[in-house]
Amino acid sequence: MSYVEVPGAKVPIRMWTDPSTVEGVAMEQLRNVSTLPWIKGLAVMPDVHYGKGATVGSVIAMQGAVCPAAVGVDIGCGMSAVKTSLTANDLPGDLSGLRSRIEQAIPVGRGMHDEPVDPDRLYGFRAQGWDDFWTRFDGIAEAVRFRQERAVKQMGTLGSGNHFVEVCLDESGAVWLMLHSGSRNIGKELADHHIGEARKLPHNQGLVDRDLAVFVADTPEMAAYRNDLFWAQEYAKHNRAVMMALLQNVLRKQFKKAKVTFEPVISCHHNYVAEERYEGMDLLVTRKGAIRAGSGDYGIIPGSMGTGSYIVRGLGNEASFNSASHGAGRKMSRNAAKRRFSTRDLEEQTRGVECRKDSGVVDEIPGAYKPIERVIDQQKDLVEVVAKLKQVVCVKG
Repeated sequence: MSYVEVPGAKVPIRMWTDPSTVEGVAMEQLRNVSTLPWIKGLAVMPDVHYGKGATVGSVIAMQGAVCPAAVGVDIGCGMSAVKTSLTANDLPGDLSGLRSRIEQAIPVGRGMHDEPVDPDRLYGFRAQGWDDFWTRFDGIAEAVRFRQERAVKQMGTLGSGNHFVEVCLDESGAVWLMLHSGSRNIGKELADHHIGEARKLPHNQGLVDRDLAVFVADTPEMAAYRNDLFWAQEYAKHNRAVMMALLQNVLRKQFKKAKVTFEPVISCHHNYVAEERYEGMDLLVTRKGAIRAGSGDYGIIPGSMGTGSYIVRGLGNEASFNSASHGAGRKMSRNAAKRRFSTRDLEEQTRGVECRKDSGVVDEIPGAYKPIERVIDQQKDLVEVVAKLKQVVCVKG
């Protein structure tokens, strides 16, 4: 489908889904965003749903301003995927051992490594600017600097919630590795700090929603936030790169005889800010649950822990600010999912996937998410499908 325009206060809201299917609280969030004085455009992806601070699946283009709550607390959260030389025939019938080795290599939940990961000991790992990145830690918000040890030890860890590591098969039987994570606790603490700072500023006192407090250009507060924002986005990118290297090493050890090789890694943020130019304007584009889909850009759009995921290539549709959805999108809250579904439901809906099937992940059950095929179909003018994947192993925090 193409987009549908819904009237907004200062700009129309371009929606790549049927507006009647969007929950009322999410529509209210979107209309509130459209009242901001600095807004130049608002695009809504087919995985749209209510989110803390701002709507998940929204692309907010502003001139001279950025809203930290619209970026969210998991700054730089995103996906990485890589195709391997393995095929389905190389995998054992019982995948529990492979899942256990992944869980041993990559801490999940609130876990961290006992000692910082040494990138020089990761086979094939390439991290441009690694030393410079850590040197710049001293320049982030003073209120958060005491977390340095945790930040260092959480580099290369998964986290919890909807974060995951998967082993997948494409339709030809090729094995892929895929993972989803962000900037861990350090990103959250930086976000919380700056959201609090933004709410205190005089120009934000009359906003319809206090979560929409912004920093404006050419102020010390904006400079401080941009510094920390871009550092946290870099942390998230490095975090995924380290995990992917750890994951690749697991496969090398598990399948020594096969001499596994890997194609170039595809990686994309979906909670972040980018400086981009549209219609002759330099804009700050916030993607909250959306990926960049410029012409030729590779992206990853995952489903839930029991359904398919897609590798896509962007078509460069400027009406969406060169964006696409970041996943299937929730159709019910975590609490609603826990009330609605049981562990028996989880077992049924994840049949054939080696994964946790306990009460701790019932809120991630496929039934709590929109059908990924429908979400992909609604954005045919934004991306083209390169590969469809189905997980056989899923590790969650």
